[in-house]
Amino acid sequence: MEVVQFEGEEVLIIRRGDEVFAIGAHCTHYNAPLADGLLDGDQLHCPWHHACFDIRTGEATRAPALLPVATYDVELRDGKPVILGKHTSAKSVGIIGAGAAGNACAEMLRRRGFTGSITMFGTEAPVDRPNLSKEYLSGHAPEEWLPLPMGENVDLRLTKVTKLGPATKTVTLEDGTTQSFDAIVIATGADPVHLPFEGQHVYYLRTAADSKAIVAAAAEGKRAVIMGASFIGLEVAASLRERKVEVTVVAPEEIPLARILGDEAGKFVKRLHEEHGVNFRLGTTAKSVENDHVVLASGEQIPCDFVVIGTGVRPNLKLAEDAGLSLDKGIVVDEFLETSAKGVYAAGDVARVDGRRVEHWVVAERMGQVAAENILGLRKPYHDAPFFWSAHYDVTFAYVGHALQFDEVRIDGSLDARDAKIELVNKGSVDAVVTVFRDLDSLIAAQEMERGRPRPQ
Repeated sequence: MEVVQFEGEEVLIIRRGDEVFAIGAHCTHYNAPLADGLLDGDQLHCPWHHACFDIRTGEATRAPALLPVATYDVELRDGKPVILGKHTSAKSVGIIGAGAAGNACAEMLRRRGFTGSITMFGTEAPVDRPNLSKEYLSGHAPEEWLPLPMGENVDLRLTKVTKLGPATKTVTLEDGTTQSFDAIVIATGADPVHLPFEGQHVYYLRTAADSKAIVAAAAEGKRAVIMGASFIGLEVAASLRERKVEVTVVAPEEIPLARILGDEAGKFVKRLHEEHGVNFRLGTTAKSVENDHVVLASGEQIPCDFVVIGTGVRPNLKLAEDAGLSLDKGIVVDEFLETSAKGVYAAGDVARVDGRRVEHWVVAERMGQVAAENILGLRKPYHDAPFFWSAHYDVTFAYVGHALQFDEVRIDGSLDARDAKIELVNKGSVDAVVTVFRDLDSLIAAQEMERGRPRPQ
């Protein structure tokens, strides 16, 4: 630790390996020289009265100091620390996307006491998207449940951002106007994968408007074909059966969800839906969609009044790609969710952190919260265990972890009895745990993954 002069002020430079920090040189309690203190990790303890400061953020983490010390932007040049200037917190934040990640980011900024301006750009107001395929679509939740609570004084702009200038943190809107910010969060989410079928009776499910349109279609027509046996497709099937719609699911795989849950669980899901009247056409695809029927590759015709396509989503990366940000099957971010451009963060379906990109609602919300905290300088790493849930009639699956592939499936309990824990194992490691009405097991699995404890073998 070394005290230097910068613009008439004493600054304490702290060098630790390849990291270098610069903070105010005196305790904000009684002005003690912090260079004489004790550095423990990121915490610098004052020598006089044992106050404590975070060397990354300057925050006073222990009394008797109540005020933070100043922080400075500093970097190593030819092995020597160079102070660039006093760090100033962001006074304005632009959030591109009004989904789970964007809304959670805005809310957390306000909760953490951010008083600057927050502008959120999106195509619709934030809604509880899981409800769109579950309770609302099934008729068990009123429309008033859909809007998400927003942070106070958030300027929601229902418009598209067409261009991002990461160096200047400037966005260009669809009307050609521009706006600059001190920090930007990219939370553009994902878009449904479209199939080459068109018609007024063909629907995708992503927005509240989509869900309302399917509800209207179910009120007029009582026969539906769902293309895709994904979680979303099957949740839609369950919801439409609640509305007494005749449902046929068409999908290329032989066992629904087997790639995600394993064969035995996939067969259970199929039986569950069949018990509720869902018809399956598996191992095949649709050839065409006509006005009153769908033609399969086999030539079979399935009568229907409307079609819902649920064949997955793709991350919306065009804005980031055009801006020249680092991409690898998503927007590459560090553990603090910052992209390759300083002051530009990414969260939700588009962000690739720890070598993975996860398309889950809860993941997006948590990433939005962490991005907000890092904008405020809290330097909080994101290492949460991914989690999602999927509801089918009286059965809810809780999924913790992320298993892209697995070579062993262990089931404890009974799926048919609605009491089971499924471990998805890859090369001896339990990469994901799926539970049915074993909520405590699910919570424990998440905790073990986040703390790095050995998983049960």
